[in-house]
Amino acid sequence: MKLDGTENGDSMKRFLLALPLIAGLIIIVFMLDLMLGSVNIPFDAILTILTGGTVKESWMNIFWDWRVPKAITAVLVGGALALSGLLMQTYFRNPLADPYILGISSGASLGVAIIMMSAGICGAGAIFARIGLLGDMSISVAAILGAFAVLLLILLISSKIQSNITILILGIMVSYISGALVTILLQFTTESSMHTYSLWTFGSFSGVTWSQLPIMAVPLLAGFILSFCLVKPLNALLLGEQYAESMGMNYNRIRIIIITTTALLAGVVTAFCGPIGFLGIAIPHFCRSFFITADHRVLVPGCILVGGIIALITDIVSHVPGTDIVLPINAITALFGAPVVIWVIVRGTKFGRGVTT
Repeated sequence: MKLDGTENGDSMKRFLLALPLIAGLIIIVFMLDLMLGSVNIPFDAILTILTGGTVKESWMNIFWDWRVPKAITAVLVGGALALSGLLMQTYFRNPLADPYILGISSGASLGVAIIMMSAGICGAGAIFARIGLLGDMSISVAAILGAFAVLLLILLISSKIQSNITILILGIMVSYISGALVTILLQFTTESSMHTYSLWTFGSFSGVTWSQLPIMAVPLLAGFILSFCLVKPLNALLLGEQYAESMGMNYNRIRIIIITTTALLAGVVTAFCGPIGFLGIAIPHFCRSFFITADHRVLVPGCILVGGIIALITDIVSHVPGTDIVLPINAITALFGAPVVIWVIVRGTKFGRGVTT
């Protein structure tokens, strides 16, 4: 997709014109996520609650203790995964790259597996859970530590190796090693720990409480801000490393910031919600097609907003309104994301050629 300065301006105009529609849509699906579930809460009851009125106590409890933090989590997670997927697709110039391509998710999964499954071996999980500040945060802390360990490894090697392909292969190998260690741990753990870990891998927006929400939101918002600061380097990278350096950019520093930002977004999401797939790979392509641009001035905010909308929709569908059935969120995101990936492969999408920054 070739863009010159005029076309960049046109894409920004299209985005600004679409912004009211996107804002209205995100409000609508946010309200639907608050209303629909195993217990449907009428719209007028939602308005009564929001204006300080009184409704059924059960509705009040479901609304404030369950659905509001769940909906906020979905918006943040959808935006974070879409944005981290965009960063990786631009950095590797690969339309099939996703937020977990560097092995960050695998490191987080290994950390969770160690905590969950070691409880059945030596009681270490119980010790972790007794540490004052951690409490019910033990799983999230373990995931963050695992993701951080992988990030340090990636940064250490990327500082010595310039090849993006080598870094990509490294991330894949880290994923294989982490998966192998998890499989080994599965052979020595209890059935209940194995079941708990399996449920965690399904992904969910429902596990984040009000006390955990600020802890999750702050690093994600920091990742959003860093991504906005990367708009110009990302546009330059679409034309290659040499072009970026010819514009006076420190390529090594930029790539470290991109990798760190992606790890921050994907690692925190995995820590609190589990490894949620397909949103990160599908939404950037959806945004490129919807906004008809490869300009990151449009794609960065666009991915955040559209990612939030899609995540809310998948959350509504996964809870099968009117029933007690809760489907794994990863199953719903796969139904959305897999057709997009197939479309990208069949179409042979090439993006971002000739962007003028």
